[in-house]
Amino acid sequence: MEVRLANPRGFCAGVDRAIEIVERALELHGAPVFVLHEIVHNRRVVEDLAARGVRFVDDLGQVPEGAVTIFSAHGVSDEVVATAERRALRVIDATCPLVTKVHVQAQTYAARGNEVILVGHPGHPEVEGTRGRIDGKVTVLSTVAEVEALEVADPERLSYVTQTTLSVDDTREVIDALVRRFPRIQGPDLKDICYATQNRQNAVRRLADQKVDVLLVIGSKNSSNSNRLAEVGMRSGVRSYLIDDAAEIRPEWLVGVDAIGVTAGASAPEALVQEVLERLRELGVHDVREMEGELETVVFKLPESLTTR
Repeated sequence: MEVRLANPRGFCAGVDRAIEIVERALELHGAPVFVLHEIVHNRRVVEDLAARGVRFVDDLGQVPEGAVTIFSAHGVSDEVVATAERRALRVIDATCPLVTKVHVQAQTYAARGNEVILVGHPGHPEVEGTRGRIDGKVTVLSTVAEVEALEVADPERLSYVTQTTLSVDDTREVIDALVRRFPRIQGPDLKDICYATQNRQNAVRRLADQKVDVLLVIGSKNSSNSNRLAEVGMRSGVRSYLIDDAAEIRPEWLVGVDAIGVTAGASAPEALVQEVLERLRELGVHDVREMEGELETVVFKLPESLTTR
């Protein structure tokens, strides 16, 4: 057996920034540092940071007044921001700049008096954060069927934005359906799907073109972009499995397999990739070949509060 390793894979600039923000906050302020929700959706990352004194909470009511508090890469609502201010929390915002861009776009549309459609998965932290940044009516949907059933107040005053980590294929279908039903709708086409999501999905398609027999996607089950990678693999005709780590690999998946594709979601660290490769070597892999792919040079700046004292 041989492994064909996707490129690019793993951490994106937004995740790199979010994790560095937490690490820098620990250095400057000491433990404990509080993070609202998971800083990124990866079990290993969260467990490692928790062992160093980071406390992950689901509600700001769990944070002592005045404590250092970090908003995750997925972003938060205006209500959460206001609550933090009332409790005098020392907030550091790790929201991915590309998510912030979606917030600004949605707010601009709402300020024009438009009803906003948010293409995304209800309940996902990014979607809930974006919804909570918009004044006025917001409808969240993720399927063509939901578009067909959609009722709006005024088809002439309608806009959409998208969750950054959706499948490009799924988003295109939904946006096309919106435009068919509401030809005057305003929106950014597919530009809200971040560069990292697109690049990693394209890398999976290249693996499929290389005729891999099975695809292993390293990422946690609650990671939207990792789930989308597995879906892209399946749609490309490759048997695909989403795994948190090497321990989840089942030897029977590899019976009769010649080529294994391996990739990692944007919130999965490279250390997990190397552990998976080591396990695959134990199971009979003799060669690992890294594929060519998009070179990613994007870097997001840290908040000023972490670069000056």
